Amino acid sequence: MHDHRRLGRELDLFDTDPLMGAGLPYWLPDGAAVRHALEEYVRDAERRAGYRHVYSPVLGKRELYEISGHWSHYNEDMFPAMELGGEQVVLRPSLCPHHALIYRSRSHSYRELPLRIAELGAMYRSEPSGVLGGLTRVRAIQLNDAHIFCTPDQVAEEAYAALELIRRAYEAMGIRAARYRLSLPGPGGEYVVDPELWRRSAALLREVLDRSGVAYEAVEGEAAFYGPKIDVQIADPAGRESTLSTVQVDFHQPERFDLHYIGPDGAKHRPVMVHRSVIGSLERAVAHLIEVHGGAFPPWLAPTQLVALPVSDAEVDRAAALVRRCRDQGLRAELVAPDQGTLGARVRAARLVPYQAVIGPREAAADMIALRLRDGRRLDARPAAEVLRRIAGPIDARGAELLDGDA
Repeated sequence: MHDHRRLGRELDLFDTDPLMGAGLPYWLPDGAAVRHALEEYVRDAERRAGYRHVYSPVLGKRELYEISGHWSHYNEDMFPAMELGGEQVVLRPSLCPHHALIYRSRSHSYRELPLRIAELGAMYRSEPSGVLGGLTRVRAIQLNDAHIFCTPDQVAEEAYAALELIRRAYEAMGIRAARYRLSLPGPGGEYVVDPELWRRSAALLREVLDRSGVAYEAVEGEAAFYGPKIDVQIADPAGRESTLSTVQVDFHQPERFDLHYIGPDGAKHRPVMVHRSVIGSLERAVAHLIEVHGGAFPPWLAPTQLVALPVSDAEVDRAAALVRRCRDQGLRAELVAPDQGTLGARVRAARLVPYQAVIGPREAAADMIALRLRDGRRLDARPAAEVLRRIAGPIDARGAELLDGDA
């Protein structure tokens, strides 16, 4: 079984330092490359789906979270308030109050809705030391988050579209959901008290799940304090489950922040807020990718996508030129020269790299590449331009296959 904590350090993806603190990992260059690829993917997918991206500060006044309900319902998971200029400010535990204020900053007509606001933003959770581990439980979280402000009639369609975004992302990442969970309130929890809104929200999410055709189970006690949610569960190699992606329906915060839009009748109406996260926290997503793929990421996610392997010192210049050419085309490529070992040793060391470009005297003279694939297949020497074109196909498509068609 792959343990992302061990592999992450062995593959130089991330690490920790006691001087930075528990639950605060840092990303090494190869890990950052995986993270950047995920960020680019999700931003592109959201743009295509009609989302507008924003940035908001990681601090907010305590009053902001009192209005949202986080301070009274979620205080134990938040860092203590800090005194700043005579005011109390808090490291945010969530992005939704900030996005509510962004929506409220302008007037909106029903013609503008649904308004989809997305952000890859930092948030902070005061996790106990005993539960921290690797990238799965951390105190500083980079969250792929979005909030859709829509009319009540648009909620089901928007929630369904969010589930479709999640499905496509899992397919691109080469992972699968362990199960879908409809998370409902349970006895004894701190939940917003409004039985009618809870009933409406749960009914809408059941409708979305039924339409999606996925098997799911309803579980009490797992809801957010302000509303029910669809949790997309993943499982590690030991079978331990965690939530990666969510879709939530929220009638509560639009009311608390007095959000409205002007309807076709010229009157003010209350929007509904759909919270959704396609790949959840980047930390947990990368941890799961490491464990599922054992470091052999899909080509578009691989830290190094192509390694150039000159057979001897005579081909080093040609291999270096190939690396520059790859980088100019947006590929992540590295040169591994003969001074780093025999060709066989270098091939073994690069076993997790999707593409290995071997360049001997014949290839160097004719601007050709003898391509080896991570799965053991080998291509006869072909023109470098043709090989790079074939590699670019599955990478640009963000697919799981190494090459389109037969090798």
